[in-house]
Parts: sequence; structure tokens; C-alpha cells
Amino acid sequence: MGAAGLRACRPDRTRPPRRPATPRGPRPSPGRDHGVAPAHPRREILAGAGLTALGVAAGLALDPSGLQRALHGLGREPAGTGHTTRVAVKATAAMRFEPAEITVPAGDRLILEVTNADETTVHDLVLDGGATSGRLDPGASASVDAGVITQDVDGWCSIVGHRQMGMTLRIRADGASSPGEESSGRGDSSADGQGAGTEPALDLQAAPGKDHRTRSAVLDPAAVDGLEPNGTGGVIHRVTLTVTEQTLEVAPGVALRAWTYNGDFMGPTLRGRVGDTFEVTLVNRASMGHSVDFHAGDIAPDQPMRTIAPGKSLEYRFTAHGAGIWLYHCSTAPMSSHIAAGMFGAVVVDPPELPTVDREFLLVHSETYLKTTGRKDDAGRQLTEVDPARVPTGVPTLAMFNGHATQYAAEPLEARTGQRVRIWTLAAGPSLGMSFHVVGGQFTTVYKEGAYRLLEERDAFGRTGGRAQALDLASAQGGFVELTFTEPGTYTFVNHSFAQMERGARGLIRVE
Repeated sequence: MGAAGLRACRPDRTRPPRRPATPRGPRPSPGRDHGVAPAHPRREILAGAGLTALGVAAGLALDPSGLQRALHGLGREPAGTGHTTRVAVKATAAMRFEPAEITVPAGDRLILEVTNADETTVHDLVLDGGATSGRLDPGASASVDAGVITQDVDGWCSIVGHRQMGMTLRIRADGASSPGEESSGRGDSSADGQGAGTEPALDLQAAPGKDHRTRSAVLDPAAVDGLEPNGTGGVIHRVTLTVTEQTLEVAPGVALRAWTYNGDFMGPTLRGRVGDTFEVTLVNRASMGHSVDFHAGDIAPDQPMRTIAPGKSLEYRFTAHGAGIWLYHCSTAPMSSHIAAGMFGAVVVDPPELPTVDREFLLVHSETYLKTTGRKDDAGRQLTEVDPARVPTGVPTLAMFNGHATQYAAEPLEARTGQRVRIWTLAAGPSLGMSFHVVGGQFTTVYKEGAYRLLEERDAFGRTGGRAQALDLASAQGGFVELTFTEPGTYTFVNHSFAQMERGARGLIRVE
């Protein structure tokens, strides 16, 4: 297309008076920058131009929106009014942008002055065309050049889960021709604007990668020796939980951008007795706000469970007043995404007079919801991230024990015939429970949510001879089972909800 043809299609300067940008919601501080050169007036097509250029120009003159599409297709910006509109936008702790909707005269260049007014959480603003503020720490600001606005534009916060919680922005082009017809180049509208992604390819028969470290399922006794007394008959357990972001294997060939306590998908296990005190220091070395909620503590949540910004820390103190296995997890919204990314763990508080057994294990069940990033990690594994849009479906990508889908198939738990084996288990969610079962085994003791259902084949009414085949747990519930293996062999433990077992919730116990 010739230069003259392009000039012939520019807007007529006799257009009606322009209307100012009109944000909806809390009123921003729009301004005008009149230093931008005005558009040239219409000129006649040069004599002697080729018939092809003349035909194209004439067609575009009849349909100005065609010029917009043509220029977008060539990667060039369409001609504008020559004016710039500036609007102040705040990212708030309510997971909202203020204003959430801005109306701009079509053809204006739009500059957004974005400030993160959330005191604890990192946010950003991403627009359809790819313009972004970058991640903004609390109190930080950045300018986002949205370009010449010729059609409606969507924006959102790309921090995992924030878009699903309503952190979106809408820019409307006032006076645009054929609104809604042009393609905005905005791509898909999937979670966090990072592309819909696909489910990772899974091979759950394969062994874990060479650099994967199988997490020991052996549960050590509660520590007492060397710990400071708390003055009420218990001891004080002092723990530091450091939040970091890690790339970790969660299944053979699948790595996750995980959010962790102390570097592992599933945080460290804490163990004590009724009356013990736990003093936990939470340190946030990640790139966004995080927190922790200990179900084992019955305390007001306002201060200890608050979200802290990157670089901050807090102290969390509670005394264990009740026995059981208790969940702890990040309580920063959206909690489902934070737990699915690895931010959970267990606190085991022994019931009084808990008998000694020969072997004691801990198996924490969780599920995660993943999408691919289109890249691989340094070990050549598919690199994935949590998909907040998939969480509400309740159909996970993987279900796992202790943070990996196949680790206990490759490295089984070990026991011997005649030994009494206790298996503590917890359903961490974020959404699904489980039915814990050992193929070929029968449970003679079952303890669930602070109470015995069976104690050495004796029920609550004193009757004997009863056994159990499964321990059913809703999300955030836990307990333990005990059994004795009478024959050597390889026994499989599973979530007997087979859809989850087939997604990885299984392992082996080798009995000799």
C-alpha cells in the first residue's frame, strides 16, 4: 500500500468534539498530554499511483476498521488522534483494580499509572497486547503504555489465581467503529493470561528422575530431650519455615514451579505431644505474599495468619491442646492454588498413652492441577504451573502421597512380618479427600479426627473382633491405622477412590 493511500484513509478532522476518558468506579485522575503531534489532514491520492494501490485505498476509505485490521496484521500501530490520556490505577487488597473500567476516546494513546496499594501482596497488570507493569511490590508504581486504543482491551493481574478472584480491568474505546468486530490480538482468556496450556503428558509407570530425592515416609518419635520446658508440663518446639519458589519434580518427566515451605513440595512434619508449645518463625523469601495457618493451634487468626510481603517475617506461637494429625497450609488467597503449588504440611500431636509400635509412617495425600508452560526445565522435564481455572472442576492432574506421584512405587516402604505398623495419614486437599486402603491388609486399630474408631479390634462399646478395610477422610481430616502383615510380599497402599489412584495416589510396602 502506498503512502498516499494510507494518508487518504485517515480520519476527517471535522469529527465531533471529543469526549474525555471516563473511568467507572472510584474516580481516577485522568490527564491529557497535548505534546503529541496531531494527525495530518486528509490529502488527495497522488496522480499516477498504481491501480492496485488506488483500489486498496478506496476500499479502506469505505471501511476504516479494515485499516485497523491491516495495520495490526502488519505489526504497526494505527493512526490516532494525536492525544494521550493518562489514568491512575490502583491494585488493592480486595483483589480489584480501581477503577475496574476505563472509557477512552477511540484513537487516543492511553498511559496507565499503576500503583500497588496492597500492603502485603505483589500484583501486576497485564494487557491483551502484552503490555505489562511487571511485578509490583507493595507501594511500588509503574507506567504502562497501552498504545493507541482503537477497540476494547482487557487487562488482569497475572499472579496465580488473582484473575479468577476478580482482579481484572476493562478499557473501552468510545466511538470505535464496528465495536467488537476487530480482533484485539488478545489471545485466549485463560488463567493469568499465560495461555491455556495443556495437560502435561504423564507416564505414571516410569521411575522418578535421577535428581529426584524420595521423601522418607518414616515418622520419627516426638522430640523431648534437650528441648526447653514451657512451664505447663510440655516442651517448646522452635521451627523456621522459609517460603521459597522452587522447580521440583512431581511426577516422572513433570516439573512444577512450586511454592514451598523449606524448599519441598509439602513442608516439614512437626511432631509433639498434648501440652507442647510450637514457636514458628515464618520467613518470606518468595516473590509474592504468603502466610501459614496451623489447624493444631486454637488461636485468633488475625495476626499470626496474616499475609506477609516478600522479605518480611512473623512469629506464630500456639500450644497443642488436642491430639491428632493436623493440617497446616498457606492461607493467602486463593488458598486452593497455594496448596496445590505445595504449601502445606502436617503436625502430629500424639494421643496420651499412645502405644509404641515397630514401624511408623506418615503419608499425606494431596492433589494438584497443572498446565504446561511450553518450556522444559534444566533436566529436560515438562515445566508446568498450577492452573487456577482447573481447580474448581475438581479433576486434578495428579494425586500424590508426600508430594510425588510415583516415588513409593520406585522406593517402597519396608516392614517385616509380625511387626505392628502404624500409618498416619492426612488429606491435605486442597479440595479432595481420600479413602486410605492397603491391598491385602486389614486394620485392627483406626484413629480418626481425635478419636479411636477401633482399638486393637475393640469398638467404642467394648465389643471385639472388628476390623476395618479403609480410613475415609474428607479434605483437612486425618488419623492413623495399624495393621500387622502375616505374610511376606509386596502390598499396595492406595486412595481407594480409584480415579485418584490412577492419577498417582498409590505406593508399595515391601514386607520380608
